[in-house]
Formats: sequence, C-alpha cells, structure tokens
Amino acid sequence: MNVLGIETSCDETSAAVVAGGKKVLSSVVFSQIPLHRPYGGVVPEIASRSHVESLPEVIRQAVEKSGAGWEGIDAIAFTYGPGLASSLLVGISAAKGLAFSLGKPLIAIDHIEAHIYSVFLGEDALLPSEISPFLCLVVSGGHTALVRVEGIGRYKLLGRTADDAAGEAFDKGANLLGLGYPGGPVIDK
Repeated sequence: MNVLGIETSCDETSAAVVAGGKKVLSSVVFSQIPLHRPYGGVVPEIASRSHVESLPEVIRQAVEKSGAGWEGIDAIAFTYGPGLASSLLVGISAAKGLAFSLGKPLIAIDHIEAHIYSVFLGEDALLPSEISPFLCLVVSGGHTALVRVEGIGRYKLLGRTADDAAGEAFDKGANLLGLGYPGGPVIDK
C-alpha cells in the first residue's frame, strides 16, 4: 500500500509517499524559515498562507518522485493535530479534496504519534512489536513529551512541557542572545 502523507502542522510544508508503512519512496519539504526569520519565530498567518501557496507543488513533487504516480496512491494521510489551527486546516482541506477526487481512503494522523513512529521508517528499521514496550522522548519545535509506548496505538503520557517546548526555548534563547532564527541550529553550533 502506498500512502501519500501531507504535513502542515506548523511552518514546514511537506508531503511524502510511503510504501508498506516503512519504505519512504519520496519526501518533499518546503521550508518557511526565511519567511519567519524577520519575526524571530513562526507567525501563524504567514505559515498558513505559505502552505496554501506551496502545498500543491510539494504534493505534485512527492507523487512524481515516488515513481508511483497518482494511480499508485492507495490512501491519503494528513496531520490533524496538534499544531497551528490555520496551518492544519490547509493540509486537511487538501487531503480531503485529493481523497474525494481520487476515490481513496482518508487517514487522520496525530502529530505526536507520527513523531513516535518515525523511528520505524526505513526498510531496515525494527517493527514496533519487536521492541515494545519502549520509552520515547519526543522533542520538536513545538512539542516535548516523554511517552511509554505499550504497542501500536497504546500510549501512556509520562510528562510534557507545560508551556514552551524545547525548540521554542532554543528560538527564544537565541533571540535574546541576538543569534537569529531558528535558534536550535545556531545554539547547537
């Protein structure tokens, strides 16, 4: 099964085609960093407008690079949350339109769950059943959480940040120090 995945939860516009739940046939990302740099962080309205402008081409490239073609896409997946509401709506609308026009199933994906399962992508990656239960640390620009994964779809949230995630803290720290945006890569160097 080839699934076209659409991700618009924050400021990066991306689409990928994954075969059999493991093999990444294509992955296309449009970065909005230059758009948000003058503001020292993500501006939701700018992010959602950029998704509207860039998503059709990002999807087209992902399908083309996958080699599957539109006829080889079996389902459409999209991030339904958590994330910026206006950005999520762009991806949800595109996914619904594509699924309807192609007559394909529509699959809603939780953003945090996707982070957890990203470690299982790749032909040589282990299956969740081979290492469950396990402890997963999710650290991204907008989310930081410690999750016990019992198995597919079975989780226990052990802890998470109350307000800013690690990525946001790096951005704010870099901004205070005059290091620019995004803060994570600059502070890492």
